[in-house]
Order: sequence, then C-alpha cells, then structure tokens
Amino acid sequence: MVAVLCPLHLRAKGDACTQIANMRIYSNAFLSDESGDVVGYELALKQASDSTVKALLFVYEGAPSDGINLPGRISGKKLNIEGDWAEHQVEYPSKKEVVVMHNVKIDGTLDSGWFRGTIKIAGMEKPDNVRLKRVDKIWVCKK
Repeated sequence: MVAVLCPLHLRAKGDACTQIANMRIYSNAFLSDESGDVVGYELALKQASDSTVKALLFVYEGAPSDGINLPGRISGKKLNIEGDWAEHQVEYPSKKEVVVMHNVKIDGTLDSGWFRGTIKIAGMEKPDNVRLKRVDKIWVCKK
C-alpha cells in the first residue's frame, strides 16, 4: 500500500495578515484559470537596523500557505536567505502526522519594486528562477 501525503501547510493561519503588516512583500502568486488554484511564491521581508532580515516565504501549491520563517542577510541589493522548513504532512490512509524537513535557500537581487533570484527547496525538482513584484498584501489578505 502506498502512503499518500497531504501537506498541512496548505491552510493559512488567521494571523498571517497581522504578522506581515510591517513587512515588504514581493509576489508572483496568481489564480490559475485552468485549475482555479493559487500558485506561486510570496516573500515578506523585514530588515533590522543591521544587515539581518526576517523573512516569511509563502509557497502556494493550490491553496493558501502558512509562511515559512527564515533568517537572512542583505548587503546592498544582494539578498541571501537560508534556513530549514519543517513541513507538517498527514500520511494517508493512517492519518498519521509526519514532519518532512526541507532546506530552503533564496538568493537574488532586491530593489524597491522587484526581487529577482532563485528559490531552492530541498526535495523539490529544481530551483525556481523567480521575479517577484512588490505588492501591498499577501494573497490570503486580499479582500
């Protein structure tokens, strides 16, 4: 029997909008006409007074997503973020919760209107080259 895994991160927490209220948000997320699903990435950033950055990465694979907390650094326009993501999943048919660890690495160039770079998530097929546009709100906070 093959176990089917269902990501638990496909539901958004109610406090996501409050959590990112004072962060800069970059997005390529969109609603797919074909499937009706939300797909893409959103990156919320808050820079400290030094060169450190607090980042939340939202990965949309068909539904809203909780943000993945990641530490990072910024130097000029160069952004580097790396950390581990503990993805909580449910194994079917047993309905047993399992945790799958992924290393996440984001590198690229950041300016006031765009982030251009790569997002690498261990266990996914290949790194994604992305261009994320500055937006006011993450997908789940749009009314």
